[in-house]
Amino acid sequence: MTEPTKRYPLMQHAADELHAASGRALNEITLDEVAAGELTIADTQISAATLRAQADVARQAGYTQLAENLARAAELTSVPNDEMLHMYDLLRPGRAAYAEMIALAEQLEYSYKAPLCAALVREAAEIYQQRGLLRR
Repeated sequence: MTEPTKRYPLMQHAADELHAASGRALNEITLDEVAAGELTIADTQISAATLRAQADVARQAGYTQLAENLARAAELTSVPNDEMLHMYDLLRPGRAAYAEMIALAEQLEYSYKAPLCAALVREAAEIYQQRGLLRR
């Protein structure tokens, strides 16, 4: 089996700089703590900074779509889970009117400081409108 640091160059080269959503350094989290139930949910959640670092690695390796997805994921770390589920439901075809999708994009951009996600929702609203996928 390959050592984790060889499969994950970010952990190998920047382990001291990577943190969980709780703020704990990733290299301080151990399997023993997991087994003992000593971690919080936030200790197991990825942070926006770590996702942005992964996006940079993907971009440098030429994986632009992956980099864009990781950058959007970083933005979404500030969105509460219940709000995320509501957004997901609105984005399903036939669930939202055009104005609701635009309002969602504005909420992402201005309330959650997620301009990349907002741009994606605006693009989706246009495509949904063209393809007849908006709520009637």
